[in-house]
Amino acid sequence: MSSSLHPMLNVAIKAARAAGALINRAALDVEAVRVSQKQINDFVTEVDQAAEQVIIDTLLTAYPGHGILAEESGSERGARHSDFVWIIDPLDGTTNFIHGFPVYCVSIALAVKGRVEHAVVYDPTRNDLFTATRGRGAFLNDRRIRVSKRTRLPECLLSTGFPFRPGDNFKSYLLMMADVMPRVAGLRRPGAAALDLAYVAAGFTDGFFEAGLSPWDVAAGSLLVTEAGGLIGNFTGEPDFLEQRECLAASPRIYGQLVPLLGKYSKFAGAGDKAAVRQAIAAGQEDDEAQQQAQEQSTPAATEDRQERPLLKKQAAEGGAQEVQEARETQDLPESAAPVPESAAPQADAADPRREGGALGE
Repeated sequence: MSSSLHPMLNVAIKAARAAGALINRAALDVEAVRVSQKQINDFVTEVDQAAEQVIIDTLLTAYPGHGILAEESGSERGARHSDFVWIIDPLDGTTNFIHGFPVYCVSIALAVKGRVEHAVVYDPTRNDLFTATRGRGAFLNDRRIRVSKRTRLPECLLSTGFPFRPGDNFKSYLLMMADVMPRVAGLRRPGAAALDLAYVAAGFTDGFFEAGLSPWDVAAGSLLVTEAGGLIGNFTGEPDFLEQRECLAASPRIYGQLVPLLGKYSKFAGAGDKAAVRQAIAAGQEDDEAQQQAQEQSTPAATEDRQERPLLKKQAAEGGAQEVQEARETQDLPESAAPVPESAAPQADAADPRREGGALGE
């Protein structure tokens, strides 16, 4: 810890590193970690719970009068009505962690009267420590960081998160990505929102957007972005976004270009924009249904034809033209659907137009 840092930030760093050490030990044998499911595609492990316990113990030992808002335990611990509230995600990217995919982090922020003042995002797999204190800038391992200097959207690399919970609007998200992807250099989905925001702050990516996020996903990262010179808000560009479950972050010039693209997908969009999105979703559903119906109509005929042809060939080989004629009558095939039996091949030569008027070569 550094003596030049604010004491509260130093305590948060101590807590994040302790949680990171616990996570790294568990990652050595991730198959042995007990996993439970909060809801479909939303997991929690014993590592999440143990890391959260370590963080809370560290913070409350130093500041017993502070409040706590944590992903797993909520506000069970800490003071109930304090102006100082620690917002904690002990393991952001749990699904990545349980699969051994090394993109996850610890996120800790301190909000004072509702405004985030200190932030720590710690990536234990790379030992990357992102920190910020309001008015003092953002840092990565003691090095000052700034958002990207790119100003043209086609040159930008963006990150996002995909909907994965029941009730998420997948159709709307597909439209959103269809709007964004042709206009940028690339779109990535790492799977840990706090780390995504830290990467925007460091200039590793040029912007980030995602819906369905909770305060502990974005609180620390939001301060990193603004202290690194970026902007953050909801999809319409409003800065009071922390509990609105949608987040857009980027450098100022890129932020200004993304808001017109993403604003219509915000739950705070105007009635006209919402109606346009609903119409686009409905049109897409109609197209999908039409394609499915066309496929269902064409597939049985093609399958039936593939099944009938070998049968007719076999019958022709074994019994000649009489069996072929019976197959036509019983299966109601058009005359052209039956193959010419091999025994009839000599007659076919006689009908060859090249032989009219005598045999070739005579």
